Amino acid sequence: MKTFLVGGAVRDKLLGIQARERDWLVTDTDPQELVRLGYRQVGRRFPVFLHPETHEEYALPRAAHADSDATPITLEQDLARRDLTINAMAMDADGRLIDPLGGERDLRERLLQHTPAFRDDPVRVLRLARFAARYHGLGFRLAPETLALARRMVREGDLAAMVAERVFAEISKAFAEDDPVVFIQVLRRTRALAVILPEVDRLFGIPQPAKYHPEIDTGKHTLMVLQQACRLSPLPAVRFAALLHDVGKGVTPAADWPRHIGHENRGAPLVEVIARRLCLPNAWRDLAVLACRYHLHCHRALELRPATILKTLQALDAFRQPQRFEQFLVVCEADMRGRKGLQQQAYAQRAFMAGALQAAQSVDLKGLSDAAPGNAGIAARIARLRSAAIARYRQESGVKPAPSETLAGEGAAGA
Repeated sequence: MKTFLVGGAVRDKLLGIQARERDWLVTDTDPQELVRLGYRQVGRRFPVFLHPETHEEYALPRAAHADSDATPITLEQDLARRDLTINAMAMDADGRLIDPLGGERDLRERLLQHTPAFRDDPVRVLRLARFAARYHGLGFRLAPETLALARRMVREGDLAAMVAERVFAEISKAFAEDDPVVFIQVLRRTRALAVILPEVDRLFGIPQPAKYHPEIDTGKHTLMVLQQACRLSPLPAVRFAALLHDVGKGVTPAADWPRHIGHENRGAPLVEVIARRLCLPNAWRDLAVLACRYHLHCHRALELRPATILKTLQALDAFRQPQRFEQFLVVCEADMRGRKGLQQQAYAQRAFMAGALQAAQSVDLKGLSDAAPGNAGIAARIARLRSAAIARYRQESGVKPAPSETLAGEGAAGA
């Protein structure tokens, strides 16, 4: 049995960076022999085997996966079936590089180049965008012929065969990278964004009021918000919610441009549609829906009445899910900062809303509930006490209503 380090671990080793994981390929053996040696098989049609000690993944050449009676293929043939040349390299136990498609050369030239088998799997268009996001800081670029192939795959309908769970898996990995903005940009360049997230794709070219959005273009604003979210949080769900926060502007009637009155209410159902189409986890869906529907409430927090602030906190389920509430506030801050010239602007609303929640939580409800169990008016009494606590917090903190020319006026302006 011969063992080879393959794929991403070889790529990252040659780049001089720490590999995130190591995958191995074994030849001159069969599944029965691996099991006898203590490897644990996982998967059926395309099984891999977990090492009995390291638990790293070991695989047989790919033709042997699908059909046990198939003629075994060579290591080089297996590598040629991968997605990009930089992922189609192997290294043997002596450190000798096996590079049938010139992946090492493409690494030196910082080129993302497809293999002959790239079109075998349409999800590879998303992987191309993800690797562009991962290695953008190292100067990697798409090979012109690879971009052309990806566009042809989109144009000819290849992406219609993608399974939602695999699409989301690529999105979740991409949004954990340092620069998921590049992921979205590459999807736009390949025309794939219009297939995967048409609600986001249609934002580009739609104007907004220059008074609140000096960058004008809604799509550009969306990418600026995503960039700010990446600076504020490492959480993929927060970043994805930032991407979707303004999708309602994509369905504003053109006659109403550049205003977008009510876009938050139009956008929330669109987020639900996206969630179903991509099989988003509930946590991703719920945060994105809340960010879409209530981000203007947060922007206007400094001018809202205490009772309205309390209703917003309740709508956000902030009392029961304070961690998600904090994530929501991050999205709102990213939205404010994602505007031309405002990237370093202070966002007092975030601290104010967090403080308002703490003030409302500080109200002692034990005596109230004990004194009047089951009282139909207890909810109203709690609301009054919590609103009063928020009012005291506002007074003690010295927060003043925001001037009409600030971001707080965005909702009234229909931005």
